[in-house]
Order: sequence, then structure tokens, then C-alpha cells
Amino acid sequence: MDIKYRIGVMPGPWPSGADGGADFFWRFVETCEKSAIDSLWFSERLSSPVPVPEPITAMAAIAARTTRLKFGPSVLITPFRSPVMAARELAMIDVLSNGRMLPAFGIGVEQEREFLAAGVPFKERGRRTDEAIVVMRRCWEEDEVTFAGEFWKLDRITVLPKPIQRPFPLWIGGNSEAAMRRAGRLGDGWIPSFITPARLADGVQKTQEFAAAAGREVPVDHFGVLFYFCLDDDPARAQALAAPFVPRNRVDDATLAQCTAFGPPALVRERLEEYVAGGASKFILRPMCPSDRMLDQLWHLGSEVVPDFHAR
Repeated sequence: MDIKYRIGVMPGPWPSGADGGADFFWRFVETCEKSAIDSLWFSERLSSPVPVPEPITAMAAIAARTTRLKFGPSVLITPFRSPVMAARELAMIDVLSNGRMLPAFGIGVEQEREFLAAGVPFKERGRRTDEAIVVMRRCWEEDEVTFAGEFWKLDRITVLPKPIQRPFPLWIGGNSEAAMRRAGRLGDGWIPSFITPARLADGVQKTQEFAAAAGREVPVDHFGVLFYFCLDDDPARAQALAAPFVPRNRVDDATLAQCTAFGPPALVRERLEEYVAGGASKFILRPMCPSDRMLDQLWHLGSEVVPDFHAR
């Protein structure tokens, strides 16, 4: 099949205080809209010591302000939401943006206190996610849904308007085997983070095996990866610029070295090629740098890296 390679971005460290308000948000969006960057992605945290844009409201705002960019959450914490409400919100954003919504879902970070705050038992997060995906799909595809599950009961529920995209693509985030299994059984794509190219290749194979066992197949161009970058002609300077913002508590140094690209544009292209060889064609790149350098990083990414891959 003809595979499209696409590169999107997630905002790096968000500025604090007044600098992180609406003015910076719109400059960030405008920079991406005017560049060759394909899509914007927003992480979700219920509680964070640093500013993190809330994805649903951010995407709705972008739908009204842009005409070209696609956008998605990476990822929505599925257990926190009623699946019917999530289905309505995402479908409405897809309608308002004329089909530019890219929904992706996951079970959330290993922070039990966030689940307590959301009123969701931590141990139920996987089962709730699986059931919610089934409910959302049915709400997008069927005129009327009656459903009796472990967590949700639907009696002749209709969600309108339907998404512009039919079927509505549903991606799964996470780099655990459970995430691969969920993507194979229930998803239309898989997009992990903090994963080496070799582990990605193994994950693509496992995801397709899980899909085959469920009597289905994930499209070969629906595998992606999120990784960190920082552009500078001097790799040492790029690493120093990025170092304060890399969450080392989430990954060991050996893995980090293989799933980041701190240096000139050629290094970013080289890392992307390693992931392409592992089966990826969709990418989310996140700049690791002071917030006052973020827009400059995105502009150089859009002009010096993205066109080579989008032109394939």
C-alpha cells in the first residue's frame, strides 16, 4: 500500500505564569499552521506541577482557529470519562474541524492519586478503558445503542452529530504489552513513547499477532511513536539545552539515548529512519528546550526535517 509518512508535534515544556497564557498558545498554533507540520498533540494530566494544556478544550479551540492542521490527544486518559460524553465531545470537534480530529486513548500514568481524584478505582483502569472503547465505537457507528457492561449501561442512546470521518480512527497509546494487546483487539493504530526502534519493531509484530488472534488487522501505516528532540548544530549544546526538561525518572539512560534526538536536523532524520525501519510511519516530536526556544525549534523542524518525510 501507499504509506504516508506524517510528522506532528506536541508542545514541549509549557511556560509558567503570564507567559503561558493565550498569547503563547496562539503563537504556538500559528507557527505550526504556517509550517509543514502535520498535526498537534496534547498530553493529559489531571494533576501536574507544571502547566499542561487540557486537551479537549485546546483541540476545540484549534478547530476554530485553523484550517489545515490535524490534532489529537496523546493520549486521553480513558477511565476518567464517561464514554458517551467522550464520544459526543470528540465527534463534535471532528464535525467543527471538518474531519481533522485524531482520537487516541490510554489508561493513564501510574499515579493512583489522580484516579482517586477522578473517583475511579486504580485497579479498574484497564477494564474501564476496554469497555469505554467498545461503547465509543458503537456510539460513533450506530444510530441507537443499547449496551450492558460491567461499568456502563446504555438504553437506546443516540450520539449526534456523527463524526465526519467514518470510520472514526481510534489509536491506542502506551508501550506495555497490555497496550499492544488493546491496540490489536480494539484499536486502529498504536503510538507508544519512550520506546527504542528495536522495541517498536517487536511491538508492531506483537500488535499484529494480537489483532490476528481477534480476527482483525491493524493497517500497516497506523503505527507511530512519540520521541523528544532538540535541534542545534552542536550535539553537546543541544543535550545541555534539553537536559533540564527530560523526565529521566520515566526511562533509563540507555533507552533514553535511543529514543531521543539532540543535535542537528540530520540526527533527527536519522532517528526517524530507524523508527521507519521498525514499522512506524506516523510521528509525534516533542521539543525539549526552554519555552522561549520552543517556537524556533518547531519552525526549524518544519522547514528542515518534515518536508523530506512528507514528500515520500
